[in-house]
Amino acid sequence: MAEVIKTGSLKGKTLFITGASRGIGLAIGLRAAKDGANVVIAAKTTEPHPKLAGTIYTAAEAIEKAGGKALPLVVDVRDEAVVEEAVNKAVESFGGIDILVNNASAISLSGTLETPMKRYDLMHQINTRGTYLCSQKCLPHLMKAENPHILNLSPPLNMKEHWFAPHVAYTMAKFGMSMCVLGMAGEFKRKGIGVNALWPRTAIDTDAMNVITGPELRKKCRKVEIMSDAAHVILTRPAKETTGNFFIDDEVLRTAGLTHFERYRHPGTAETDLIPDFFV
Repeated sequence: MAEVIKTGSLKGKTLFITGASRGIGLAIGLRAAKDGANVVIAAKTTEPHPKLAGTIYTAAEAIEKAGGKALPLVVDVRDEAVVEEAVNKAVESFGGIDILVNNASAISLSGTLETPMKRYDLMHQINTRGTYLCSQKCLPHLMKAENPHILNLSPPLNMKEHWFAPHVAYTMAKFGMSMCVLGMAGEFKRKGIGVNALWPRTAIDTDAMNVITGPELRKKCRKVEIMSDAAHVILTRPAKETTGNFFIDDEVLRTAGLTHFERYRHPGTAETDLIPDFFV
């Protein structure tokens, strides 16, 4: 008999998810949609990318088909006015915001001499600043919600040279997202807002990973559903009791009753074949 993940429901909740047109962000939205949640797809892609499938409109169709309500919005998380307008539209459409998922991210696994400042700026503007900005604009509405959560897709903070040396700029940008968790969890604890981070144990099979590593390595990645299932567990827990954590996907699922993870592996791939993710 297949193991059942012990989790609550997001029925009627409104999730504002950045970068939700594909990948992990879309997967989190689809899992919430199965409960009957409202999902705000805050992303830039309106036309198909030559290497990356999905737009905000195809994501909205998938959300609706899964059982949720979707609001696709063109959002560049670097633009304060655009983010504020998107948050206002979400509140107008669904009456509030219960959950913010800061998923939008830019990556460049390059050394200091190989990282153009334009790319450095992009990573810091999207990852750290975008996370801070979206949190700032959603917080007034989250404080009115019944069980408000902010979930950042960012790694555990570990100030060791090993995690910085190969790609200083990227590590700084991702750790900036994690520093938002550390600080905002403390700042808004008395307001009852749960602020947490979630990161994968292994590489995750997304189109973006395919662009970075190539198709052959996709089989050595876990399926994206491990992240959406873990996020669902976190987001249905009491926010007042779940804050300031740097969660790892499989550890979360173990606490929810899962002991075997075959469902997240590609056929013919053993646990020992999986590629560890960065920062773990």
